[in-house]
This record gives sequence, structure tokens and C-alpha cells, in this order.
Amino acid sequence: MTTASTAPFRHLITNPVKLKLFLLKNLPMAYLAGIRIKRLTEEEAQVTIGYKYLTKNPFRSIYFACLSMAAEMASGVLSMMYLHGAQPSVSMLVVGLEADFSKKAVGTITFTCHDGEAIAAAVRSAQTSGQSHNVQALSIGRNEQGEEVARFRITWSYKARSSRG
Repeated sequence: MTTASTAPFRHLITNPVKLKLFLLKNLPMAYLAGIRIKRLTEEEAQVTIGYKYLTKNPFRSIYFACLSMAAEMASGVLSMMYLHGAQPSVSMLVVGLEADFSKKAVGTITFTCHDGEAIAAAVRSAQTSGQSHNVQALSIGRNEQGEEVARFRITWSYKARSSRG
């Protein structure tokens, strides 16, 4: 079992041009919504989404589905970082989602997920045991004033892929 260094992935995904190309190729709706990775460390990720024409709803705030994309990306990019180059390789899948909305989402919303350690441990456990392991990651969205607007609990399942020769 090997987990590659996270530095190459962080360097790749935090490059604005490479991120845009990655999103356009793999997550076109996130690209169109203007989702950006603000910060990525081994412990946390910050992802932003802004209020604009493609993300608005009739109530002059960001549509909940767009907020969900950004919240999922905050935990998903941590997952991808720990899966990048891992041997044996591990699959990831969202198996649950819960959300609470506490304030109208206008302006730029920043989602932060601090669950990098728990995600890394689940990936290692999946690699070692060959069994699936779940983690519930918390992504909290805050507006530009620092006020919480939404709280998402995304449950990820990780499972080592079988090596067929």
C-alpha cells in the first residue's frame, strides 16, 4: 500500500489554468458555475462559488444545487488528493448528503472542509482491508462577512479497486 505525496496534486489542482481545464473536462457544470479552489492543504480545503447569472435562483440568491456542488467539491478535492497516485487505487462515491441552510446565499460563498485527516485515514483503511469505508465530511459555507449560510454533511464511501491481472 502506498499513498503518494499530496504536493504534486495540490500543485496541479491549485493552478488556475489547470483547474479550469480539469473542471471543463471532468465537471463541466462546476466550471460553468465558476467554482474555484481557494485553498488546499492536507487538512482542509476551501472552495468558492459566487452569485451570478448561472448560479442564481428567482429569490436573488445562489441556487441550492450550486451551493451543493461547491460544498461537495470542498470534501471531494480532499478525497481526490489522497486518491491521486495511491496504490492500490481506491474508488470514491458520494453515498449520502444532508444540508441545512441558515441564511440567504449572496455574493461569494466559501465552503470549508476540515476533514482531510479523516479522509486520509478512510482511504488507508480501504487500501489495507479491501473493504469499503465511509466518512461523513462537513462543509460549512460562509458569506463574505463570515456568517454561516449553509452546512453540508457529505458521506463518502471509499473502496480499494481489485487488481486484476
